[in-house]
Formats: sequence, C-alpha cells, structure tokens
Amino acid sequence: MPLTNPVQSHPQPDSSALSPATLITGASSGLGRELARLASAERQALIIVGRSTAELASLAAELQPRCEVYPLEIDLAQHDAIEKIETWLSQHRFYCDVLVNSAGFGVLGPLAETDPAMQLQLIEVNVKAPLALSLRFLPGMIQRSRGGIIYVGSITGYAPGPFMSSYCASKAFIRSFSTALASELVGTGVTVTCLTPGVVKTQFFDRSTMGSSRLIKILPRGDAVEAAQAAWSAFRQGKSIVVPRMIDRFIIGLCWIVPDRLLARLVRRLNVPISTKAKSG
Repeated sequence: MPLTNPVQSHPQPDSSALSPATLITGASSGLGRELARLASAERQALIIVGRSTAELASLAAELQPRCEVYPLEIDLAQHDAIEKIETWLSQHRFYCDVLVNSAGFGVLGPLAETDPAMQLQLIEVNVKAPLALSLRFLPGMIQRSRGGIIYVGSITGYAPGPFMSSYCASKAFIRSFSTALASELVGTGVTVTCLTPGVVKTQFFDRSTMGSSRLIKILPRGDAVEAAQAAWSAFRQGKSIVVPRMIDRFIIGLCWIVPDRLLARLVRRLNVPISTKAKSG
C-alpha cells in the first residue's frame, strides 16, 4: 500500500475548537510506558497506543487520576493504523500537541533465514509509522507554533549491525531523520528530540524476535525510568538529541571514528545469534 494513503493531505481543523493531547505509541511497555507516566504529570489528555489491551488498561487505570487517558489498541504494522488514530482524534475532538514515537521491535538472525513478513513489519513499525505520524501531525504543530515530537532511537543507529541489519538501519533512519527535522524546525516553536539509549532493561530484548547474542548479553543495560526522564527533560529544554549514559556516548564516539567496514566485522563477531553459533559448531 502506498505510503501516501494513510497520510493524504487533509484540511487542518480549527484547533481552537479542539483540545490538545499527547499521543504515545508503544505505550504498552518499556520506554513508551515510562514516557507516558512522565507526560501524565502535565495534566494534558493522553492517548496511549499499543498492542496489549491488558497492559494499556493497566496503565490507563494508573494514570487516570492525573489526567484523561485514552487507550487505543492498534498494531502500527497494519496498513490502516495511522488512519485509525487520525479518525479517533477527530471523532473525540483532539489534536496532537506532542507526538512520542516509541513503538518498535527488532529481529535477530541472518537476514536470509528470518521471516520476510516479520522484516517488513519491522519497517512498517520502526520507519513508516513514525514518518507517517509526523507527516500527519507536524503541519498543525507548525501552524500553532507549539508542541513537538520525541523519537526513540538507539546507539545501534550509529553502526552497521550484521544479524540485526534491518533494525540497525531503521534506527539509523530515525537518527538522521530526526536530526534533519530538528534543524528544519528551528524558530518555529516546535521541538524535535531523539532519545538515543543503549540497551535498556525492558521486555524488548527478551522477545523471541530478538533472540540472544553475545553482544546483547555483554552490553550494560540502562534503566528505562532514567532514560525516559532524560528524554522528557531534553524535550522540554528544546534539545534535539539526548544520550542518557556516558558508556553509550563513549560507544557512539567509537562508531564515529571507526570505519563502517571494521565496525561491521566487529559487530558480526559479537552479534552472531547463539542458535546460529550452535549450528555452525
């Protein structure tokens, strides 16, 4: 389905007749969940998007005393996901004031041996959905001279990642795209911030699609609460990028100075899935 379908040009509604809302994707768990907790403290209506009805309901019940919370069970890999979000906002008389693109997943393994459908879903969720949502809601933000977007990137976006090639490439897109967009929007009153963490203690790396490798096991895991706090603080300060931990800044520095060919060789040695190493042994 062409990318233009879910983000066709629409007349911008009169925002004076609508209420502002913060829209967070990937809110069922991990960084998205922590960012929702921080956003709720600002008392603005919160729309939390995810795939787990139970997790969304639990989060909504927790945050409801602070602000209006509306859980939306939507899979961003579906072709009509953006249209569903847009329709819900319109029907409930909200406009997107702050957009948090936190949804994402990875697939570990040799590309030729992984599920093609899963790889394409990764691009839908990690790349296409953040772009489509930005295209849809950014014009209104610029028109109102307020609001902004938080993207959840990764230090993996700074290096080629054998056995996680599509995931690392998707985070490289987010890094480049968000940096360019932040520069485009200077002076508009709209803030773009990219959170760039390393491995964080969430369910992300425990999922079956990520499997296990020596690299994932040896990298020190950061705290999701601290990473989310760093992102929210940087966003409110108008910063375009935030790397929460010193160790992650050090790794990014190495990625800048080491040629991609050598980085890919190093990552390949460390990132061979354990199941693959067992087969080759």
